[in-house]
Amino acid sequence: MKDIKEYNHKEIEKKHAQRWYYQKLYHIEKPKDKFSVVIPPPNVTGSLHMGHALNITLQDIVCRWQRMLGKDVVWVPGFDHAGIATQYVVDKKIQEEGKNRLEMGREEFLKRVWEWVPISRNSIREQLIKLGASVDWQRERFTLDEGFSRLVRYAFRRLYEEGLIYRGEYIVNWCPKDLTALSDLEVEHEEEEGKLYYIKYPLEDGSGYITVATTRPETMLGDTAIAVHPEDERYKHLVGKYAILPLVGRRIPIIADERVKPEFGTGAVKITPAHDPLDFEIGKSHNLPMVQIMDQFARINENGGEFAGLDRYTARQRIVQKLEELGLLEKVESHRHAVGKCYRCKTVLEPMVSTQWFLKVSDPRIKEPAIKAVLGYTQRQERELNLQILYVQGLEVVIKVAEGSKTKLVVVIKEGIDFLVGKKEGELSFIYIPEGREELLEVAKEKAKEHKNAHMLLKVKGAITLIREYSEENLSGELMLVADKEGLKLLDDREQRLLEKGEVQLEPVQKSLRVKWEREKEVWEEEKRVAFVPENWKKIYLQWMENLKDWCISRQIWWGHRIPVWYCKDCGHINVFTDDDFDRVYDKLIFNLIADGKIKEEFTPEEVEEVLKSPSFVHPEMTVLEFYKRFVFHKYHSTDVSAHSLRLFFTQDLNPTALLANRSVRYKYNSQTKKFRFMLYCKNCGSDKLEWETDVLDTWFSSALWPFGVFGFPENTEDLKLYPTDLLVTGFDIIFFWVARMIMMGMFFMKDIPFRDVYIHALVRDEKGQKMSKTKGNVIDPLDIIEKYGADALRFTLAILTQQGRDIRLSEKRFEGYKHFANKLWNAGRFILMNLDDDLLTKLPYSAPPRVEDLWILTLLNETAQEVNNALSEYKFSNACQALYDFVWSEFCDWYIEMCKLRLYAKVEENTPPEEKERIERERITAQSFLLMTFDRILKLLHPFMPYITEELYLHLPTAVKDSISLEEFPQYNPQEVYPQAKEKIERLKEIITSIRALRSDLRIEPAKKIKLYYRAEDSKELVEEFKEYILSLAKVEELMEVQERPPATIAGFSKDFEFYIPVEFGAKVEELIQSYKRKLQEVERTLTSLSARLKSPNFLEKAPPEEVEKTKQSVEELTQEQERLRKLIKLLEEVMVEL
Repeated sequence: MKDIKEYNHKEIEKKHAQRWYYQKLYHIEKPKDKFSVVIPPPNVTGSLHMGHALNITLQDIVCRWQRMLGKDVVWVPGFDHAGIATQYVVDKKIQEEGKNRLEMGREEFLKRVWEWVPISRNSIREQLIKLGASVDWQRERFTLDEGFSRLVRYAFRRLYEEGLIYRGEYIVNWCPKDLTALSDLEVEHEEEEGKLYYIKYPLEDGSGYITVATTRPETMLGDTAIAVHPEDERYKHLVGKYAILPLVGRRIPIIADERVKPEFGTGAVKITPAHDPLDFEIGKSHNLPMVQIMDQFARINENGGEFAGLDRYTARQRIVQKLEELGLLEKVESHRHAVGKCYRCKTVLEPMVSTQWFLKVSDPRIKEPAIKAVLGYTQRQERELNLQILYVQGLEVVIKVAEGSKTKLVVVIKEGIDFLVGKKEGELSFIYIPEGREELLEVAKEKAKEHKNAHMLLKVKGAITLIREYSEENLSGELMLVADKEGLKLLDDREQRLLEKGEVQLEPVQKSLRVKWEREKEVWEEEKRVAFVPENWKKIYLQWMENLKDWCISRQIWWGHRIPVWYCKDCGHINVFTDDDFDRVYDKLIFNLIADGKIKEEFTPEEVEEVLKSPSFVHPEMTVLEFYKRFVFHKYHSTDVSAHSLRLFFTQDLNPTALLANRSVRYKYNSQTKKFRFMLYCKNCGSDKLEWETDVLDTWFSSALWPFGVFGFPENTEDLKLYPTDLLVTGFDIIFFWVARMIMMGMFFMKDIPFRDVYIHALVRDEKGQKMSKTKGNVIDPLDIIEKYGADALRFTLAILTQQGRDIRLSEKRFEGYKHFANKLWNAGRFILMNLDDDLLTKLPYSAPPRVEDLWILTLLNETAQEVNNALSEYKFSNACQALYDFVWSEFCDWYIEMCKLRLYAKVEENTPPEEKERIERERITAQSFLLMTFDRILKLLHPFMPYITEELYLHLPTAVKDSISLEEFPQYNPQEVYPQAKEKIERLKEIITSIRALRSDLRIEPAKKIKLYYRAEDSKELVEEFKEYILSLAKVEELMEVQERPPATIAGFSKDFEFYIPVEFGAKVEELIQSYKRKLQEVERTLTSLSARLKSPNFLEKAPPEEVEKTKQSVEELTQEQERLRKLIKLLEEVMVEL
């Protein structure tokens, strides 16, 4: 270590990254006190970006911290097959070769993808290793590996059998470039300038026209109606009549529907059920025919008549031109509207009616547990009980289910109100106000005045609004008035009669129910609650969950999990197969190999053997057969899997008796090709004419199973004990894509939450706050930063800039700045190690008692440890980093090391008395021991943030007893090592020295130049005497003299009661200083005037970004302080001028 001159991050990071990986340092076979995390699997489509770097860094910080707290940390890495994205990338490569995917065919194309995926996957793995991710590479998974494929089939079948997956005709978002349907979440809406076309539709009776407005005139070819609002007086006389569709001649009805917005266009809209989501719903309500007028490439089909074969945009131009020629185009207006685009290729999507597979996420069996998991048992149970007890029969209750719709309910009270309110009858005792809705309290009070003793209940969006006498205006409020037993006496006669008839029962809740409720409440609060950090994302999640639509899970692409459905050509039955349908191991094996796309339906035993012995995608060191034996067929222990044994099995299976024993599968042997054919039977009619579904599942379907799939589910593996995981770190942009769906699937399959905490980090933007993109040229590549500044600098920069709720603004200068911090740490370590005695540990018993500064640094070290632990427990990464940065740089390096130099370099002369020599030696040992102890703990505190440099420095310390610093204990706060008096003394000393240094700087005295210093002090006098040697050394003073008043030709400085004086002879010429500071003052005042004027401008305060306004205020405050300082300094200098 003493021979290393400079900090070389490349050498250090390469050495330790390889060592950690090959030594399997972070693998734990059987965790006990576990802390488990699953990595958000990056797509196998290329390099990691800065968002990935942030995500991995934050996870790694927590994992390393928890590991050092003594937890058995299992951080599972993995990769997502990324259906559309990966197919797009490979397809592009194929096109560059002059080939075409469609001409190539599915099988050949998938072969090319499987060749490309391992290359990309290895590249991403190397990038994660470079970043320092302490994952368990022995548990690496892939969303298309053998185990996940089997899990996906299992999950699909179970959901299908429970009626939660269905196949139906529905309008979907169709991408004409990727040729697949997309879910609503995969649609990006962008505001664009478009046009609004006003088209005249002739009335059938010849009495005139009805004009409609549309942004997409090409879709009029598929119109099957014109709709108006039923209350629109302009068109009431036309409802029930017919119009003639221009260019087509089709007779279409004029209908009335409440969903039409009278304020849009003319108030009359064309209805194209096959090409618009709202029109589709209106069409179903009115039994309108659906006319599809586009093919999968968004070209006009045969239903478009003379426009058939045209691209949709070309067709639009031709149709508008034709309408204009016919005099049917009334006018065209500019119109700004949102256009739905494919999240992947940015192509404008086309709504189309298509037969797709859907998952009923709106079903209570899926939706309700996922809400409960985040809302919490007590709140959710309270809401359920309220729904049960708060509807009095005969009162009209309005529930705002969705915009524009109202559902009226009449419910009988069956439980007592006093269970929830916990107060005596007749008291105004229950007032519940949801988070963020406090403003409704005053409204509630006003409404309650008419009913004494009324209970008021305010509910969040989607809940009940109960107002006995209401109008349309007050329905928008989310207010409920509920009366208790005494309050009910104030109700009208009709409600009293209901009480007398017993239709309204107000019985107390049974004790057993109360006990059960309290017990389950406790369990849910402690164990089954997903906590969002920052907490505001919880509200957003719950709002989204209240308005779920069924999820389109089928995609018309080739790469992905092929839907495990086989259609019977004879009876039409839908067969969903999994390997559970087969009794014998080899049948299961062959089915999985075919379903995974590893072999064809026709195969030789040699082909099967070759596949079984090929590397598995679970882990490169494991074969496919080893995977099946380890994770799937745990009862199967045979090692004799060869072409010979397989041939015997298949031959035996041709026996008619064997066929009867297992009717769902059979093998046929083709003597010409010498191949066996795998045959499935229809479960309904027994036919073998089955056709496999060509669609694949949405990538997010398999991703939703990730938190338990990585641990071996549906098999009962040892690793399933790691579920639920403890933390998920992700970006807010995939809360609905991924987080919500993982909670849904976790609650459905595992009956438990998938993770306890969800930390939502912000977006990484450039220094101007703009989103990074290749087109803007503002992308910062994390690999470039690692190469130039090191992974530690990258990680620390990202972590210290991560503040909850704020986007991260990055520039390369920030990385450079924290590379300096790494250098500072390295140089501090090098200095300490160079000044340690080789036999220091044996000398420790002979050390002197600690000095005040030793107790001070020990106190700050403990306070820093406490602050870091507290910050990490709350995921306040920035606070933890800032605490460490300030302590290491400003306290340890700048002050403590400098103070220790007095003892480390204390001179011993020949004539120094023996007892003095002994004292100096003992003091030196104490300084060394405290430097070593403090630096050792600093490295441990910094390790989660900067793993490489801390590992390298730690292994050089004489106190290192572990193979890695990550196996050490994380420093904790120890109240026995806190010395308030020592802290107070040293902080006062620092103030004095800092004041002297500041005045030296103002007088432009060279940093190394020694000066004379006069002083006078009252309370600080003893402190100055005690620490005189530190003032002389650290303030560069050659002579320190006490005086009663300011000596002539000196400039005064102050630090509380300590007043000191520096002779002007040591600085620049006084006259030059005065002129220089006057110029500086003028410059400060000019800037201050300009910024102050800006803050008085309403235009600036209203339009400028909040952060710019705050920055301006801060600048004004700093400049005001500088203005005052300069004025005082100039005045002092002018006073001295008189004395010269």
